[in-house]
Amino acid sequence: MLLFLLTGVLVLAIGGCVCVVWAARGGPPWVRAVATVTMVTGQVVRAMGTKSNNSGSNNQSSGDD
Repeated sequence: MLLFLLTGVLVLAIGGCVCVVWAARGGPPWVRAVATVTMVTGQVVRAMGTKSNNSGSNNQSSGDD
């Protein structure tokens, strides 16, 4: 079941990347909409990763024992 879920996520990610490239070359309006959703999703995921990295680095000791 997990394999199907991961395969679905991979297919959506590849499809989103294809739509971004197609929209950059002047695709139809639905392609531009999918490309916009893909770009926004990427920015949200990137921001979440940055927040988790920053919170983890604040809890580290300075190494002065």
